[in-house]
Amino acid sequence: MRTTEPLFPELLARYTTGPKTGVFTDGSCEGNPGPGGWGFVHVEHDRIVAQKCGHARETTNNRMELTALIEAYRSLPKDAAVTVYSDSQLCVKTINEWAAGWERRGWRRKSGPIANLELVRELYDRVAEHPHARLRWIRSHDGSRWNEYADALATSAVRR
Repeated sequence: MRTTEPLFPELLARYTTGPKTGVFTDGSCEGNPGPGGWGFVHVEHDRIVAQKCGHARETTNNRMELTALIEAYRSLPKDAAVTVYSDSQLCVKTINEWAAGWERRGWRRKSGPIANLELVRELYDRVAEHPHARLRWIRSHDGSRWNEYADALATSAVRR
């Protein structure tokens, strides 16, 4: 699904706060593991530039959060100067704080294996390809318009 028309106009009418420009991502899962969905929305000045969502029949919430970020970065031109938002502190810390050390150690943690390593490595590579894009954490379910919208995309994709 690719469209710039809002899929959830009632949600946009309800929420008005938060950043007005950026790429907002989210993952969702019913059960953990269970059916899951992911979504992202790219907005500039409160207008949708791109949005996309997808699903997996048997997955985990963390896998869907990582997939949403991977798909968002795939959609961006390499020279994009944009903030990419995720409400997953684990994903943001994984990429911004821990992944470089894991890479130096041959993709190993001191305390054991890295969960979802193939997705972590793919996201790390995608982020490296976009030197002007910044990955930032945003609080979930605090009324931030586009984070709530990304959540709705991910949740709506769970049962597709």
